[in-house]
Amino acid sequence: MSRFHSYINNACKILEQYKRDTPFSIFIKHFFSKEKKFGSSDRKQINSLCYNYFRVGHALQKKISTDTLLTATFLCSKEKSILISNLKPEWEEKITSTIEEKIAFLKLDIELADIFPFKEELNDEINFDEFRSSFLLQPNLFLRIRPENKTGTFNKIVNAGIPFIQLTDNCIEYAQATDVEKFLTLEKEIVIQDYNSQQVLNYLAEHIKEFTAVNNLTIWDCCAASGGKSILLKDILQANFKLTVSDIRPSIISNLQQRFKRAAIKNYKHFIADLSKPVNIPGNQKFDIIICDAPCTGSGTWSRTPEQLYFFNQSFINEFTTLQKTIASNIIPHLKKNGLLFYITCSVFTKENEAVANYIQQELKLELMQMNNLWGYEKKADSMFTAVFRKTSA
Repeated sequence: MSRFHSYINNACKILEQYKRDTPFSIFIKHFFSKEKKFGSSDRKQINSLCYNYFRVGHALQKKISTDTLLTATFLCSKEKSILISNLKPEWEEKITSTIEEKIAFLKLDIELADIFPFKEELNDEINFDEFRSSFLLQPNLFLRIRPENKTGTFNKIVNAGIPFIQLTDNCIEYAQATDVEKFLTLEKEIVIQDYNSQQVLNYLAEHIKEFTAVNNLTIWDCCAASGGKSILLKDILQANFKLTVSDIRPSIISNLQQRFKRAAIKNYKHFIADLSKPVNIPGNQKFDIIICDAPCTGSGTWSRTPEQLYFFNQSFINEFTTLQKTIASNIIPHLKKNGLLFYITCSVFTKENEAVANYIQQELKLELMQMNNLWGYEKKADSMFTAVFRKTSA
């Protein structure tokens, strides 16, 4: 058996074993840690086979087979593939064709819409053809340069000699899988943060004088996770403020503390909170700003984690929507009069985004200041949603 057939057989084995109880990136890493026989090239090929399968699994009726994996690789490839060259050389001349041309060439009886079979859950603003096609490609790597010694950090980026695109003053784009840790210090010099994730607090930057003029500004990052939004917050304001962070998972808070240490964030409070229930804030504190990066389907990031798309059940949307409305109801009492709520998701579904924003505005009586869908499919980035509200009553 050729090594190429071995790649496919092992990819089939991995896919059949995977049950979605952990992120696929972790699952396959554990698989390779047990199977020492695979070199870096082997791991790359098997990894690619698996991810390509997840990207088009709905369209190919979720069949795990040699033909399906090769077809998925062909559909997802835009440049020469060693697997296609050796196992399907007659396909090689079509590798740079459009997906429509590839489907016609293979005479596949599939609908392109089946790559993302939840179109009815999207708003009319989205370009569905471009969005759907974005799932065939892994997004790029984006860095945000932190303000301290910005010039020195940028010089390191230039001197590394690795091709990059400077999208904004602070945002750098690399090809995915670029090992930036070889020449940059994470958290201190740069933060690995998706392009659109870097934009979700733009309202603060646009109204910076309003916030830096407030003495003892108090901010609660209530679904803090790894703390990326809090680090972004610090870099935008570049002023003293009183930060409180919370998350439902103690392990996440522990990881956040280590990350904050590297990012030189020292003066903050933290606590564990299940926001699906009424929240007891230490000291009954109220805040000038609450940042809520709400739990969601994560559908705006599925081109990075296509296994989530593959296993997604449409009923999850309503479950998350109910949770998001509950969280909003539980955190808003802790917002000061005239304080701001930032409601953020990495979802593309209307029910999680505009519908929840409408609920906050109509039912919870906050004033909508700004609302944006941040589409990532044109930039090989994630898609995000952000809405900013002001609390006009006590």
